[in-house]
Amino acid sequence: MTTKYITNIGIFSLGKIFGAVYGIMGLIFGAILTITSIGMGSMMEGSGIAGLALGIGAIVALPIFYGIMGLVVGILTALIYNIVAGFIGGLEIEVE
Repeated sequence: MTTKYITNIGIFSLGKIFGAVYGIMGLIFGAILTITSIGMGSMMEGSGIAGLALGIGAIVALPIFYGIMGLVVGILTALIYNIVAGFIGGLEIEVE
């Protein structure tokens, strides 16, 4: 085993990864919200159209919102990591 250190992370590289992961999470949460809102809408006196509209909106809006927020959080995380790693040292990993 060899010990290596990650001393620098590509800022936009991590931002893209976080954006994609958060976008997928937004799609999953949007699907859950869609199912929930359709179920709740059908229990109410209406025909469930409002629940369906909210659900479709969630399927579209949540992945976009989560993806953008993931991009921003990834960029900030990489920036902060690079600064801290410059003072303390990198993240230690073992490779074969």
